[in-house]
Amino acid sequence: MMPAPQQRDPLLPPLQDAQGRTMTYLRLSVTDRCNFRCSYCSPASWGGKKDLLSPEEFERIASVFARMGIRRVRLTGGEPLIRPDIVDIVRRIAALPGMEQVAITTNASHLERLAVPLREAGANQLNISLDTLSEATFRSISKQGDFASILRGIDAAVGAGYAALKLNVVTMRGVNDAEAPALVAYAHARGITPRFIELMPFGQGTPVPTAELVERLQASGLSLVPDDEQHGATAGPAAYWRAPGGRVGFISPLTQNFCGGCNRVRVASNGDLRSCLGGRAQAPLHALIRGGATDAELALAIRAALGEKPEGHRFTEPGAGAYLLPMMGIGG
Repeated sequence: MMPAPQQRDPLLPPLQDAQGRTMTYLRLSVTDRCNFRCSYCSPASWGGKKDLLSPEEFERIASVFARMGIRRVRLTGGEPLIRPDIVDIVRRIAALPGMEQVAITTNASHLERLAVPLREAGANQLNISLDTLSEATFRSISKQGDFASILRGIDAAVGAGYAALKLNVVTMRGVNDAEAPALVAYAHARGITPRFIELMPFGQGTPVPTAELVERLQASGLSLVPDDEQHGATAGPAAYWRAPGGRVGFISPLTQNFCGGCNRVRVASNGDLRSCLGGRAQAPLHALIRGGATDAELALAIRAALGEKPEGHRFTEPGAGAYLLPMMGIGG
C-alpha cells in the first residue's frame, strides 16, 4: 500500500496567485479614517469606522505573511498616522524575521511630529501624498487640513534619514495637472522622487493619461529619458524616467496596465484580505483571528483567496464601481 502523499505546509513560501505570480509585498490598511476629505479618495458619505484591529493583530497577520514570503509591508489608510499606536505597529512589523522593508503612505499632516519616531521604530520609506503647491488648490481638493504643517512635515521627513522618500501626485485635469513641472522641481530640490498617478474610478475628477503628462513635462523644458533600471524588486507599479534632477515616476493603472507584474496583496481596514484592488476575492482574516484560527488556517485562507485573483483589474469595465470600496476603505 502506497503511503499517502504529504501535504505541503501552507506557511512555506512561495505565496503565489492563480496566475503563478509570486507575492512579496503586503499593503496593510491600519484605518479607514482620515483627517482630510479628498474628492478622489473619500466620498461624502464615507464616515469611517472604529479601528478594528489591534497592534497585536496587525503583527499576527504580518507575521503569517512574512513566513509565506512577504518581504515588504506598506502601512496605509485612510491616514495611518492618525492612529495613536502607529509607532508601536511599525516597531512590531519591522522586527519580524525576514521583513526587509516597512513603508508608510501618508498625507504628511502628522510628519512634523512623527517623522523621527517612525524612522527609529523601523520604517525606512515614506510615500507622501501632495497634489499641489497651492494652498487654495489644496483646500479645494482636501476640504480640510493645515497646508503649512504638511510642508513642514515633508521637510521633517527629509531630515529624518529615510532610505527613500516619494511624492505621490494624483493628477486631475483642470485641477492640478498644470503644476506637474513645479512639483517635479519641488521634489527634486529635496531629494524626493515625484510620482504622478492616473486618477482611478473611485471618486470625483477627470484623469490625465500618463502619455499626455509626459509630453507636457517635456514641453515645459524637462528632459525625460526612460530609466532602464526601473524593474527592481521594489519598483512596484511605477514606470520611471530620468531627469536632470532625479527620477520621475508614473503610475498608470488605466492606460498602461501593470497587472502582469503584480506582486501585491492587500488587507483592507476591516481586516479582510483583498486579492486585488479591483477584485472580489476576499478572506476574512480579522474574523478568523478572533475565532481562534491557527497560523496554518490563516495561510490556507490567504492561499484560497489568491487562487481567485484575476489576471488584471476591472476598473474600465461597465459596472466595476459597484463593488469597489472607496480608496479609504481598501488602502490604495
